[in-house]
Amino acid sequence: MAVLVTGGAGYIGSHTAVALHESGRRVVLLDDLSNASSAAVDAVRGLTTPDLAFVEGDAADIDLVGRAMDEHGVDEVVHFAASKSVEESVREPLAYFRNNLGSVLGVLAAMEAREVRRLVFSSSCTVYGEPDDVPVTESSPTGAVNPYGWTKLHGEQLLRAVADAGGLDVMLLRYFNPIGAHPSGAIGEDPTGIPTNLVPILLQVASGRREWLQVFGGDYDTTDGSAVRDYLHVVDLAEAHVAALDALSAHPGATAVNLGTGRGHSVLEVVALAAEVVGHPIAHEVVGRRPGDAERIWADPSLAAEVLGWTAERDLRTMLEDHWRWCEAHPDGFVGARADLDP
Repeated sequence: MAVLVTGGAGYIGSHTAVALHESGRRVVLLDDLSNASSAAVDAVRGLTTPDLAFVEGDAADIDLVGRAMDEHGVDEVVHFAASKSVEESVREPLAYFRNNLGSVLGVLAAMEAREVRRLVFSSSCTVYGEPDDVPVTESSPTGAVNPYGWTKLHGEQLLRAVADAGGLDVMLLRYFNPIGAHPSGAIGEDPTGIPTNLVPILLQVASGRREWLQVFGGDYDTTDGSAVRDYLHVVDLAEAHVAALDALSAHPGATAVNLGTGRGHSVLEVVALAAEVVGHPIAHEVVGRRPGDAERIWADPSLAAEVLGWTAERDLRTMLEDHWRWCEAHPDGFVGARADLDP
């Protein structure tokens, strides 16, 4: 049997595919390549096996997902396929609800028709909105402050309803802020267009690919006025998905789990450490706050240790060093890989 990874050519999906392969599973990637590159699939194959299966298409297409499951004997699913920019979701809320919830419905319908009930869902700490207290636990109040967060929260509610009816066992993994790259430098974050997350654009500035970084908000009630986030190495995050699949048998129904380090870092702190890693200052400017952003949020990861047997191992410097290695090897993303730096 096999595991279907929707959104498998994306940043987190590609790293998770490698971790799933290393766990001994047969992996099938599905992606419509709307925010990813076929070169990412080739890179994953380079780190796993040349015949790793890839299906190009939309996870909302029930027939397509079903055919992929039938052809490859899929008995468990990791669902990433979704649009993920907070800023873009504020501008285009309908597109986010259509894409993110449509993909959940498509995958669920295909699973139900084949009596496949094992699922890991890519959720987000945005379901907590602007928490009054940190660290955030899984019992903290939920209530998103932007359309992207609402799509994740509604996705969780939908999955819980199916699980409560006896049709699903699902881990709802609430990510904090994934950064970093595979230590080989072969895969990393390469979104289509201008990145909206901090570290990708920060290190594109460091490499000369972009001129400067905007730091959104310098008047928050934090130590240096910039927003605080819990940054998590993408390889740690990928390994958590393997642990989540392994834990499903012992935790039937729906279980929400925070994935973070349990420590917050401010945006300006990340900028300063990145400058140390790359060896030179990185041009940036503090500007006004960005709609939909929370002031500060970091995880209480204790339930992940209890339920999944998982804790984050890599620190912020390692995250930035690995992300920088990816940027050096791929100065223009996957299409601009340097042969002399690729492993």
